[in-house]
Amino acid sequence: MSRFIKHGLIGGLIIMTVGIATATTAKATDAKLTIVNPKNLYDPSPNGYSTAVITPPGARVAYISGQGGQDGTGGLSPDFAVQVEQAYANLGVALDALGARPDQVAKLTVFVVDHDMSKLEVLTRSVKAMFGDTLPAQTLVPVPKLAIDPMLFEVEAVVVLD
Repeated sequence: MSRFIKHGLIGGLIIMTVGIATATTAKATDAKLTIVNPKNLYDPSPNGYSTAVITPPGARVAYISGQGGQDGTGGLSPDFAVQVEQAYANLGVALDALGARPDQVAKLTVFVVDHDMSKLEVLTRSVKAMFGDTLPAQTLVPVPKLAIDPMLFEVEAVVVLD
């Protein structure tokens, strides 16, 4: 067995063991996502996300591809806030197509072109409007550009289906 495979298998076992230990903190009877914001960490909820989310046992998971700010005709506003609002509307359409609700979204990854602190208010307002108090885990990735030049924002989601 190659050294790479041997170390990969050992690493996989460690990851699996850590994952099992973490997952057991949720009750097996929980049917919803369990949001975890440890008291000894910074509270991220005012900024529109949670530290961690535990999915219920045996849940089916769906992955929604990055949704940009294009409208139904493919039009794209040059305004960042308009693109963010439209991208979350598009995410809502994708959730509806899955028969899912925003409170079933466990994780978001957002991509922001030329991110700076002035964009956080727009992002926070949009995510809170969609998710309310059931804030998913979230990662913001600053990028120099997205798939097409006028695109300024994209959001992808991991959804737990009932």
